[in-house]
Amino acid sequence: MAVPSSLGRDISPPPTKKRIHEEIDNRSDRGQKGRIVTVTPAAIEAGKARIRNHLHHFCSHLGALVRYADPSNHPLLPISDFATLYERNQHAHGHHFVIHQHNHPVAGLHYDLRLQFSDTSTISFAIPYGLPGNPKSRRQGRLAIETRVHNLWNNLIESASHATGSLLIWDTGEYEVLPRKLANAGSETDDEESDQDENYDGGQTTTPENEKLFQAFQTRYIRLRLRGHILPDQYTITLRLPSANSGPYHRPKAPPKKRRKIVVVKEISSSPSTTDSEDAFSITGDQEDTLAVAEASDDEAEISNIQTTNAYPGATNSIGSVHQRYWFVLLDKTSSGLLKAKSGQDKGKWIAKPGKCFKPFFVQGTEAERSIVTGRTSDDVMRDEGVEGFVARKRWRPIMD
Repeated sequence: MAVPSSLGRDISPPPTKKRIHEEIDNRSDRGQKGRIVTVTPAAIEAGKARIRNHLHHFCSHLGALVRYADPSNHPLLPISDFATLYERNQHAHGHHFVIHQHNHPVAGLHYDLRLQFSDTSTISFAIPYGLPGNPKSRRQGRLAIETRVHNLWNNLIESASHATGSLLIWDTGEYEVLPRKLANAGSETDDEESDQDENYDGGQTTTPENEKLFQAFQTRYIRLRLRGHILPDQYTITLRLPSANSGPYHRPKAPPKKRRKIVVVKEISSSPSTTDSEDAFSITGDQEDTLAVAEASDDEAEISNIQTTNAYPGATNSIGSVHQRYWFVLLDKTSSGLLKAKSGQDKGKWIAKPGKCFKPFFVQGTEAERSIVTGRTSDDVMRDEGVEGFVARKRWRPIMD
């Protein structure tokens, strides 16, 4: 006769709450008979449930939810390749990255770029409008806000809940850190520098990519090539942290209210600013939305230790990430395979170099985008996770010009 599972555990000492929690989670993850416990991705992400093998769990979960809505226009990354990619970087010198589309109920829609820097942890940037993909855009720059240091296994998650909204994998792959190169002339920008590829060693250096990321992060300037599955070949950006932004952003305190104060409204000139590139990224009209994105990770589960270390339990902030620092992101056109035409009908325009092909892209939001792994939309993820009545924040508009 089979022995009941209740008699199979130790009697002394009595199990702690932590042990009970782990036993329940592991039993549900293995699908054993007995007490039925639903372990959702959102519960795992929030630390309310624990599993032993994140790769196996999430690959099994996502594999059962794959949709082949339009494979010709939206080819998917096979689950086996998705698993191999992650497994290949499960070591101290891994260089895995993920871009999550995050439809948060408070912060609204934004995109999380997470870069592995150790065997357990990733630095995370919230980018309100996603990565730049149009070299001819009138709005070249993007804001990237440091958030908490996450666990590496967070790169595997697609989840949904009323508290955190929907999370799906927009793209994933491996990154390279290219050398920082000084401008050839005094006022040249990153895009006007000479051809980066002529000086780049093609990744043959013996220094691991995550160590180069660590070093570049300390200098506050990262030239980052993302080798994903949606992003164009050789897609490269620069992330720059101005010295004025070396600390976390603090919301200005409202001035004390005074009675019978006459408010004089001054007319503000609409002429374009002549300030430098740092001032061009100053937080103005979108300030409220930007602050909401920066604070999206600060929910009811946050504890003082997370605030002190700027890392979630299980992750280690050995890279020195600071919460809510504001970085500036630019498309590195030259390193991405583009050049500025000097003659002909395209004179003055950025075009693909001979033998190169850069296909511009636009980040278009929840209604137009699907997961690269499951083919699901934000609404699909909500339905699959049983989230009903979710009210998304409005006002987000894609940058199409």
